[in-house]
Amino acid sequence: MKHVILQNGPLSPWLEEQLAARYEVLPLHKQADPQAFLREQGARIEGMATSGKAGAKAALLDALPNLRVISSFGVGYDAIDIDKVRARGIPVGYTPDVLNDCVADTAFALLMDVARGTSASDRFVRRGDWLKGNFPLTTRVSGKRLGIVGLGRIGRVIARRAAGFDMEIRYHNRRPVEGSGYAYEPTLAGLAAWCDFLVIIAAGGAGTRHLVDAQVLRALGPQGFLVNVARGSVVDERALVKALQERTIAGAGLDVFDDEPNVPPALFTLDNVVLLPHVASATNETRRAMGELTLSNLDAFFATGQVPVAIPHPA
Repeated sequence: MKHVILQNGPLSPWLEEQLAARYEVLPLHKQADPQAFLREQGARIEGMATSGKAGAKAALLDALPNLRVISSFGVGYDAIDIDKVRARGIPVGYTPDVLNDCVADTAFALLMDVARGTSASDRFVRRGDWLKGNFPLTTRVSGKRLGIVGLGRIGRVIARRAAGFDMEIRYHNRRPVEGSGYAYEPTLAGLAAWCDFLVIIAAGGAGTRHLVDAQVLRALGPQGFLVNVARGSVVDERALVKALQERTIAGAGLDVFDDEPNVPPALFTLDNVVLLPHVASATNETRRAMGELTLSNLDAFFATGQVPVAIPHPA
């Protein structure tokens, strides 16, 4: 008999096809009455396939008394009730590393775009404004100072990209990263005051909510740019909108927002911000690799009782 898996939210078509071939998959997001469905089927469910966005909230976990494993399509796990799964001894697989390059590429694409006005100058040409005069001067990227908030797997790849642009690099974490080779700034405000570009790649969750606040944005200053490829919750969005409107920072490149897919309408009229619909890992190659790892985490658990790539335990 096939193991019974709850699918919490849509996943990539390839992954859904592979899951259906291996398991009895119960798609929660397709149920007319999810709560009634869970009351009827919850006790049968042994595993869950979810995503970084859908996660696994406490109420859902409570409805699955025999849940043994969770496999999440994504690197962020702030939408999973980690305390509850750890209390119940449920291992959680996720998909780090396979998306590092594409997220780092997107961070640099946003940095280059907002600094050099790539998207803004494209709109300038399309409007016919070039016929009226030249596009305003922009900001050079190479040789500048890059501050990284969160020198983890992706942060280190971003740092390598920056080295190719002869940028000076510093970072801020909760604690220094031994052997990183980069200068550590003990305060986020201090890093913001030092750098020209502040790239956010810190994990989401309650511990980092509004980590980048009005004070940090003031420290970044009118010549500084913010890039966020982490979670929208890490930045105080109201403070950021105000800083962009008043140009107390130079600009921002954003792939993530606090209430996706809802983006503050005030940002739509600003040329000093680049807006992406959370697509940092959205390439065919990376999404396939994420799907394969999501699947292999589930397969390995049911074969061996172990999840090969599980979320880390707190230090």
